[in-house]
Amino acid sequence: MEQDTSHLQERMTIVGDLKAASFIPWIRRHAAKLGLSHSISHASSMRIELELSGPEELIDMMEVGCSLGPIDVWVESIERTVMIGETA
Repeated sequence: MEQDTSHLQERMTIVGDLKAASFIPWIRRHAAKLGLSHSISHASSMRIELELSGPEELIDMMEVGCSLGPIDVWVESIERTVMIGETA
């Protein structure tokens, strides 16, 4: 029996020089364009934590987008952690 992993909840931690005021709105727009449910749980000039929910392929696309990001930020690393949620 296969487990359905097409819809995931993940925490994405972005680390780098993230001082640009444009990055948080950019993240929100990019997630919305991909159709991902998202919330930002921490934001500072060096680290942003966001929680994403959606198909794994779209979360992968979000990671690539954030790593390339706007020109005025420098992303050093992105760490992803699958969140264990309640099952219906």
